[in-house]
Amino acid sequence: MAYVVVVDLTLAPQHRGDFMPLMLANATASLAHEPGCRQFDVCVSVQDANSVLLYEVYDSAAAFQTHLESPHFQSFDQNSAAMVTHKSVRSYLLPDTSAAGA
Repeated sequence: MAYVVVVDLTLAPQHRGDFMPLMLANATASLAHEPGCRQFDVCVSVQDANSVLLYEVYDSAAAFQTHLESPHFQSFDQNSAAMVTHKSVRSYLLPDTSAAGA
């Protein structure tokens, strides 16, 4: 089973323009440099441009822990913390659907 992380963020409106390049660089680096990172989607709400949702898929909880310890995440987290007014993190397991039809 894959390990899924969903992060809901609310940005301070005055920081939205500064936050998004940092967020997109973190997502790109995660996919490029973390073998355990399968997917990293950055979504912006249609109703509220200050509401950002991250959908991340990792091979395992350990792969996600590796992400949290990576230099690119540490830099992103430090540089963006003051730009976020609310953060909610939830974790899920994604069942292997290939066995469903067997």
